Amino acid sequence: MAEAASASIMKPDLFKFSMRNLKLKTKQQELLTRFAILLFVYVLAFVVRLFSVLRYESMIHEFDPYFNYRTTVYLTENGFYDFWNWFDFESWYPLGRIIGGTLYPGLMVTAASIYRLLRFLSFAVHIREVCVLTAPFFASNTTLVAYFFGKELWDSGAGLVAAALIAICPGYISRSVAGSYDNEGVAIFALLLTFFLFVKAVNTGSLAWSLASAFAYFYMVSAWGGYIFIINLIPLYVLVLLITGRYSMRLYIAYNSMYILGMLLAMQIRFVGFQHVQSGEHMAAMGVFFLMQVFYFVDWIKYLLNDAKLFQAFLRVTVTCAVAVGGLALGVGMASGYISPWTGRFYSLLDPTYAKDHIPIIASVSEHQPTAWSSFMFDYHILLILFPAGLYYCFKRLSDATIFIVLYGLTSLYFAGVMVRLILVATPAVCLISAIAVSASLKNLTTLVRAKAKPLHSGSSKSSQKASAKGLLDSSLPFQRDGAIALLMAAFFLLSRYVIHCTWVTSEAYSSPSIVLAARGAHGGRVIFDDYREAYFWLRENTPPDAKVMSWWDYGYQITAMGNRTVIVDNNTWNNTHIATVGRAMSSYEHEAYEIMQSLDVDYVLVVFGGVTGYSSDDINKFLWMVRIGGGVFPVIKESDYLVNGEYRVDKGAAPKMLNCLMYKLCYYRFGELHTEYGRPSGWDRARGVEIGNKDVKLEYLEEAYTTSNWIIRIYKVKPPSNRW
Repeated sequence: MAEAASASIMKPDLFKFSMRNLKLKTKQQELLTRFAILLFVYVLAFVVRLFSVLRYESMIHEFDPYFNYRTTVYLTENGFYDFWNWFDFESWYPLGRIIGGTLYPGLMVTAASIYRLLRFLSFAVHIREVCVLTAPFFASNTTLVAYFFGKELWDSGAGLVAAALIAICPGYISRSVAGSYDNEGVAIFALLLTFFLFVKAVNTGSLAWSLASAFAYFYMVSAWGGYIFIINLIPLYVLVLLITGRYSMRLYIAYNSMYILGMLLAMQIRFVGFQHVQSGEHMAAMGVFFLMQVFYFVDWIKYLLNDAKLFQAFLRVTVTCAVAVGGLALGVGMASGYISPWTGRFYSLLDPTYAKDHIPIIASVSEHQPTAWSSFMFDYHILLILFPAGLYYCFKRLSDATIFIVLYGLTSLYFAGVMVRLILVATPAVCLISAIAVSASLKNLTTLVRAKAKPLHSGSSKSSQKASAKGLLDSSLPFQRDGAIALLMAAFFLLSRYVIHCTWVTSEAYSSPSIVLAARGAHGGRVIFDDYREAYFWLRENTPPDAKVMSWWDYGYQITAMGNRTVIVDNNTWNNTHIATVGRAMSSYEHEAYEIMQSLDVDYVLVVFGGVTGYSSDDINKFLWMVRIGGGVFPVIKESDYLVNGEYRVDKGAAPKMLNCLMYKLCYYRFGELHTEYGRPSGWDRARGVEIGNKDVKLEYLEEAYTTSNWIIRIYKVKPPSNRW
């Protein structure tokens, strides 16, 4: 009995002791809270990108991702060596394509590595599921990088806000939803990681952080051609620090280590090769590298010389010689052809009108168009207001780190205005700078709310002097605390609206795979158009394995990956003449196009038509770009032949060349017999809202092979020559 009593007495003591041990200190509570918030944001960033899988199914989106998926499957089935030396004879017939030397392999290697790791851990997954979920997984990882980057720039509060903002920001979600298996899915993570590690290296002067940033840069180079932005922004940042007198040994170690090792690693990517030492787009980084050596040399001489006049004379001679030698080397390199000039894509970033005037194939892509203000509002919402406020705080507390984020934000926003696609690059900077504004503002407002008013009488005690020194709430402003509370409520309201807007945009606008179309029926119900997969399935099952399919280059990757058939051109767009040949065939009369198709051994022709369903992204709306690209190589194709008074028309007032070209015939064949809307005449084009001008289309050299259920995809077979069976 005594033992039982003693045991009953000791149990509460042990319980109290264990609970006492569970009590956390203030710093531990903050750490636990921060970890919980970050974990929630990490999961949120992944989950919010799954709308496309929940609403449709697990599938690859868009056009380019199908090439990435096809090469990833080849990599997992055949190994890296065969993948690196793979010659793809099913694309760009009859030229073919060397895969290993014409792509950035980072995305494929990443997905294949994740797949093999999961299989090693006995998870029975298909490579398609890994590819579908790769972008959401790396978006979650990006939130972690954003947290540490914001903490390095400002404080942990700014880091948490940055992670939360970038987790649901539509500007980033547009390229990282489930199924968006494109290079940008992993590249934005690599880009932000490179910037964070480099800023960390500049702040600490640590060689380890510098080498880490070089490896992150290598991963970025292996994943996406947008690494050009990194290799120009970092030298610009270093140059600004040098000009503003912020040169230090920390900067010297960070830049030299990152540049040398990063350049050597980047050269291992076959598609990049020696561009770091031969391309004009990389010369800024090399020039700043040599400038850093001049700064170090001058600093060393200044340490050795005690005479100020002698040093000034030496400085003038050194700077003059350095500028002369650098200019001479650049001039000789460009004159001899060793240093290649800037590419057209690079020029199009500096001059928005360059591509339209000189490279129509770049301007024809919708995501390469200049950005409208509505797109900024759609993708950024209240971040457009918070961004200038964040810049104010950065300038108010200027440091090496904040200078970098200011340069990153301003330059990326300029490029985002030039090209819609580059909103993606600007999004991390906008989120980080906006996070600084939110964190700093909320901290100031909460300080005012928590503070107590100063007493009306002025005491002479030490405590009253200390209280006044702390800058508490001023009694001369009686509404200051109420105003701070009102501003806090307004801030939380705006942030809640940001969350609602981001969720709506993600679910409605950015979670619809372009390969499966959705619309609202007459009774408000949801209608699904699955014509793309229907057409590719027909191609795979009903055409010979060696059949060659001609289409506009937009659909080449999908035809090869899903239809398993050889294409004439695809989305790689590396050979402008070959694409122009297809454009010439589409814009020529049928008998002229037949000769071109015979020269290319074309068996089937595929066109996309939206006149029945109202689908606007069809080949008729893209046709003028076919004319411009074809006419850029073959002068016989003139854009004016297809316009009437400068207007593009498909009705009775259309140009005769337009009404009889191959593209018009293939799209509108048998369409004149069809009634698409009640109360409208037959042949009513719902996509353009007109009655077509040529309803009696006759085909002589091609015959209709298959038209999908909604007429979105139409496939025609090329007849053999009359003297052959």
